[in-house]
Amino acid sequence: MVRIEQDILSKNNTYAEANRRRFAEHGQFVVNLVSSPGSGKTTLLTRSIELLKGRLPIAVVEGDQQTSNDAERIRATGVRAIQVNTGKGCHLDAHMVGHALEHLAPVDDSLLLIENVGNLVCPAGFDLGEAHKVVVLSVTEGEDKPLKYPDMFHAAALMILNKTDLLPHLDFDVEACIANARRVNPAIEVMQLSARSGEGMQAWLDWLEAGVRAATSARLGEVEALRRRVVELEAQLKEKT
Repeated sequence: MVRIEQDILSKNNTYAEANRRRFAEHGQFVVNLVSSPGSGKTTLLTRSIELLKGRLPIAVVEGDQQTSNDAERIRATGVRAIQVNTGKGCHLDAHMVGHALEHLAPVDDSLLLIENVGNLVCPAGFDLGEAHKVVVLSVTEGEDKPLKYPDMFHAAALMILNKTDLLPHLDFDVEACIANARRVNPAIEVMQLSARSGEGMQAWLDWLEAGVRAATSARLGEVEALRRRVVELEAQLKEKT
């Protein structure tokens, strides 16, 4: 079983590196959103798209076991989205994402949002080539989730505490939840927001826009470095002739 798992992950990582090179070449900032079912990922996505539309080019890869309901909700915002159904599979893998990109063809210097299958176990181990995993945790789920599913919270760069508008009606200890997440991953960044009310959304939008700027800058830097190398080689050829 261990050998089979190692072989599967090794093959996935090869596809993930190919995806990562592709994203870098095109200046695409790619975020892999992960959570358990019912956390509000799709609502967060649609609200984010509505607020960012016109400011950033955006495309979405939707992962689910069955139906195209979530992709249809995304397309209703006017943004391109492709649905990837995993059937009995509990996560997206890098090959699925690479194949989806061939059909989606996101533009250069853009934001690509990947909504993974609702599951806090399997997606933790599968690199898709993304810049960051972002784990979405609803305040209705319990503050001990980071301890129950440590691999996911360890793999994530950012934890979003969603549905904060419900806090007055719940016995949810925000500080304990954040402390639990940082026991697992001391470097994890935390944002609190409500996709429904809009409270706290600006910090999330700023984070996404900063990521796109960084990806674009890196792409342009690579282009400039390549241009300079070509100039150097041309100068060396002239000297020889």
